[in-house]
Amino acid sequence: MRASHGARYVVFDRLDEHTLRFRPGVKWGAPAPDVLPASIADMDFPVAEPILASLRGYLDLGDLGYPNWTDNASPLREAFAQRMNARYDWFPAAEHVREFTDVTHAVRTSLELSTRPGDGVAIHTPAFGPFPAMIRQLGLRMVPIPMLDTPAGWVFDAEDFARRVAREGCRALILVNPHNPTGRVFTRAELLALGEVAERHDLTVISDDLHADLTYAPHRHVPFASIGSALEARTVTLYGASKAYNLAGMRCAVGHVGPVALREKLAALPAGPNVNVLGMRASLAAWTEASDWLDTVVGYLDDNRRLIAGMLAERLPEVRYHLPEATYLAWLDCRALGCGDNPAGYFLERARVELAAGTKYNPGGDGFVRLNFGTATPVLRAILDRMTDSVATPRRLAS
Repeated sequence: MRASHGARYVVFDRLDEHTLRFRPGVKWGAPAPDVLPASIADMDFPVAEPILASLRGYLDLGDLGYPNWTDNASPLREAFAQRMNARYDWFPAAEHVREFTDVTHAVRTSLELSTRPGDGVAIHTPAFGPFPAMIRQLGLRMVPIPMLDTPAGWVFDAEDFARRVAREGCRALILVNPHNPTGRVFTRAELLALGEVAERHDLTVISDDLHADLTYAPHRHVPFASIGSALEARTVTLYGASKAYNLAGMRCAVGHVGPVALREKLAALPAGPNVNVLGMRASLAAWTEASDWLDTVVGYLDDNRRLIAGMLAERLPEVRYHLPEATYLAWLDCRALGCGDNPAGYFLERARVELAAGTKYNPGGDGFVRLNFGTATPVLRAILDRMTDSVATPRRLAS
C-alpha cells in the first residue's frame, strides 16, 4: 500500500464524506446523516469524462424519441463482441447478443425460459441475495455449491458439485464469476470442472460476468463460454458497464445467448421494454473511450483492498479476510468477534457504519459482512477506524 497516492489518484482522494452526502443516490441518500455507507454496490468515484461527454453530446441533439436501431439491435451488440475479443480472447457472434435492462432481469428471463417449476438450479453460496430469492419465486429449487474457506482462499469442491447436480435434478447453473460476495475469480481448471458436469447433465449455464473488468493482476477473468464451442452453445453470458464504470442507474446490460432454443424463445416473446437510449450511449462510451479511467480505478481499488488487509491485521486480527481477486467488495468473517449471526447490526449501532449483512447471502453468510471499498481512501480509513474502534472500546472497558 502506498504511503500516499500520486497525482494519478488525486481526484479520488479529494472525495470526502461531506461532499458525498450531497449525492441523491440511495447509497449516500438513504442512511442517517451520521452513518458511513459501505453496503450498496455503487462506487463513489466520478463517472469517466468520456462517458459524460457522450451523454452531453446526445442530449444536445435534443432527440429523446425512439432510437433508430434496426430490429432493436443496438450498437452494443458489436461493441460487446469486440470487447470480449480484445480483453478476454473470445469472439462471440454479435447476432447472438441481446439487450436487457440489467443483469438481474436477464437472469430471471433466462431461468423462466429454460426451466420448469420444481427444477433444481445450482449456484455458489454465499450468493448474491436477489438470485436465491428469484429461484424461490419462480418455483425452482436452489442447489447450493458451498464456497469453502481454506488457507489459500475461497474454493469449491467440484466433486461435491457433481454429486449435488446428479442427486437434485438440476437443469441450470447460475455462475457468478467473478464471485459476489467472496471476490473469487474462477480459474480455467475450475471452469472446466463445472463445464464437464454441465455437459454430462445438460445444464443451461447463466454466467453473470458483471464484475469481470474489475479483476486484479495476476488473476485473469475467463468467460465460461470462451472455453469451447460446446459450452458456448449452452451458456448465456451476461455483462454490462454498470459495476466497472459506476452506471447502475442507466439500466443497461447485454447477454450473449448461446443456446439456440433460448434465442428462439426470446425472439418469440411479445415486444417489451428495451434498454434506455442514454444507458446504451453511456455503455458504448465506457467500452470504447474510457479504458484509461478504468485502469486508474482498478489501481486505486487494488490499494484499497490491501489497506483493509493491513488495518485488520494490525487492529482487528479476529476478522478473517481473503484479499478479493476482483470486485470492490470485501467479504469479512466476523464470527470470532462474538457479535452473533448479524454483525452488520452491531457495526451499524456501535460504529455508525452501514455494511451489507451476510445473512442476506445465506446459506453461508451468518457471521459475515460485505464491505464496499469502492470509495476514496480517506473515507475507507474512516470506515475501518470506526469499525475497529467499536470493537476495541468494549475490550478496554472490560480490562
